[in-house]
Amino acid sequence: MVFSFDDARRAVADGASIEDVSRRFVTGMTPTERLWCLDGDTPTWAGLAFLNTDGYHRSTFQAGQIDRLGFPGIRFSDGPRGAVVGNATCFPVSMARGATWDPELEERVGHAIGQELRAIGANFTGAVCVNILRHPAWGRAQETYGEDPFHVGEMGAAFTRGLQNHVLACVKHFACNSMENARFSVDIQIDEVGLHEVYLPHFRRVIDAGVASVMSAYNSVNGEWCGQNHELLAAILRDEWGFTGFVISDFILGLRDAGPSLTAGLDIEMPFRMMRAQHLGNALDNHEASWALVDTAVERIVSTLLRFDAVLSTPPLPEVLGSPAHRQLAREVAARSVVLLRNEPVDDVATLPLTGTESVGVFGRLAATINVGDGGSSDVWDLDCKTILDGLNDSALKVTYDDGTDLLQAAEVAHNVDVAIVVVGYTYLDEGEFIGQTDRSLMQLFPPADEPDNAHRYAQEIALLPPTVKPDRLGERAKGFSIGGDRSSLRLLGNDVALINAVAATNRRTVVVIQAGSAVVVNEWIGSVPAVLQAWYGGSQAGPGLVDVLLGVVNPSARVPFTVPVDETDLPAFDRDASTFTYDRWHGWWHLKRHGTIAQFPFGFGLSYTDFEIADANVAVRGHEIVVAGTIRNIGQRDGSDVVQVYAELPSTDTPARLVGFQRVEVARGMTSAFEIVVRQDQLASRNPVSHRWDPAVGVVQLSVGRFAGSPKAITHAIELGGFAGGGEAPGVLLAEWQTEAGPVTEDSITETTKRFGL
Repeated sequence: MVFSFDDARRAVADGASIEDVSRRFVTGMTPTERLWCLDGDTPTWAGLAFLNTDGYHRSTFQAGQIDRLGFPGIRFSDGPRGAVVGNATCFPVSMARGATWDPELEERVGHAIGQELRAIGANFTGAVCVNILRHPAWGRAQETYGEDPFHVGEMGAAFTRGLQNHVLACVKHFACNSMENARFSVDIQIDEVGLHEVYLPHFRRVIDAGVASVMSAYNSVNGEWCGQNHELLAAILRDEWGFTGFVISDFILGLRDAGPSLTAGLDIEMPFRMMRAQHLGNALDNHEASWALVDTAVERIVSTLLRFDAVLSTPPLPEVLGSPAHRQLAREVAARSVVLLRNEPVDDVATLPLTGTESVGVFGRLAATINVGDGGSSDVWDLDCKTILDGLNDSALKVTYDDGTDLLQAAEVAHNVDVAIVVVGYTYLDEGEFIGQTDRSLMQLFPPADEPDNAHRYAQEIALLPPTVKPDRLGERAKGFSIGGDRSSLRLLGNDVALINAVAATNRRTVVVIQAGSAVVVNEWIGSVPAVLQAWYGGSQAGPGLVDVLLGVVNPSARVPFTVPVDETDLPAFDRDASTFTYDRWHGWWHLKRHGTIAQFPFGFGLSYTDFEIADANVAVRGHEIVVAGTIRNIGQRDGSDVVQVYAELPSTDTPARLVGFQRVEVARGMTSAFEIVVRQDQLASRNPVSHRWDPAVGVVQLSVGRFAGSPKAITHAIELGGFAGGGEAPGVLLAEWQTEAGPVTEDSITETTKRFGL
């Protein structure tokens, strides 16, 4: 008698354990069916041809579907900024959402994207990208949340919670995937301490939040490809962290050897019948892999689908795709993500917000361009996208547009308006997922031909696909993915800088709006303009969202989730063509702090149309938790939101400081609001490379409560910790409190910081 997947569902509903039911279900599979579950169902060459005809936007990619047993398998669609299949809502990129520092908002975004993924037929998504931004030149920076593992982990966990109300979520790319052009060939060398303290904590956080799946990375780590890296997939992910979900490869070139990938713990090769279809049978015959490992991998897939059966059995809602409610959410996120970096007064009046009565000149090609970001696997075919110019034209402002190609003309237009807005930055041509030429030796990974029966089945499925409308904005863009890649410079294009200077020379109230996926070096022009905003790739409602901020309908509250350096040389090295590269614990704000370098804009920094001060902050040790509580005061003239941030200096002087907590706080003008941030003592632990475990913090820890990294106005408490063991109490003694992070702050230093950061 066949034990079908419906039978398995009923058995679990009747109280049987998911693990026992999964084993029974796998026992009923034939050997061929078990192997079928271990790679994508799509034939390689037909699948590549489909991708080259925009197939990534037309259909999900399935794996493990077994009709005989009623097993649905997985149906994958990407979704970092919206479902890539069909015509879904395009939300701002992940880095923009990271700038909100608002996990609750990110969970709402996950909920909306999850609904739309189900509407297009997906039950599984690779939307949760949490790779650390080691360097802002990384082409795929826009798909993650920032440079700090704690911040990235909190945002990724929130996104996962929202998504998994509707679909299985996959966190990617595991691990040390922070460069793009060399991603198929580079070997990342990293010691155990750097790996566990910097490049893995955010993955652990998302796994602890219950993510269903993990995607391995293309690159290798310490000499072994991530798709078959036993240390990463078995020793750390499974054994140390206890992950019970399934692991998939990155697409097409995600593993190099069939047998070692299985023994390391990779469950599904995606998305084609490629390496494993060719070589896993021989590996089993030669005892390079075992059928017991095959069964274990399939059981993990079945168990995961059973655990999420209640979610996946809920009927999809087709009407949510591109719905008014989701477009309104996209607009809210676009506005909430805009970072006000500079806002100097002109004639004693702040440049922003606008009053709504000004005449406005808008300059630059990007002002009238739908610029939603990368053209690779995260691209969303939203049919209702609003440019910055659209948003301004829909407002009550009197708007004149000039594309900026003629600098003399632009200067003349700027001279004749009250306010000039210059839109500059990058597009998918300048940064994004790299789909350029790779090592020709990788062609040997592909099969000589597709299996005829499978190719015939696939052709029939493609023929039945519903139509997807390709947006007009794509124009003559080549089919498939864009080339993208890592940035060659952190500065604006020369034409953009020339336009800023030409406009600013004739209009003192010039506002620069930057569209980019991460940090842009601005030191050669920022002194000539009074106002600068980072507006990212703001999604389908980028224009209306930005205008909400320009007009003060939304008070800016975003904070940069990375460090903006004064010069490129202030950052660690970056080689986009490297064959091997060493990562350590020092990048971003840690690197600058270590070298005594002042940032242009520090990690966590952002301005508002009002002003805040942390009125008080107290620290109490409660068991294994440290509770930081206090109040923040709005000392300006508008209601607003601020982000309270807690940083820890550990007893070891050679250990980087850490962000260990943050909270977004709403404060009405003239009022105070309370905050409470709980820091677990295990967040202060250090990796021990001898015992391969975590050592608790012992000694004096300094906790700084401030509004950005390195703020001289931070309130700092010193606590002496005695470590913790065996589940007992963790002793801690409050030693002192003072107003600086590192010694006394002089009047001159406060003046300089105030001048630099607009405090």
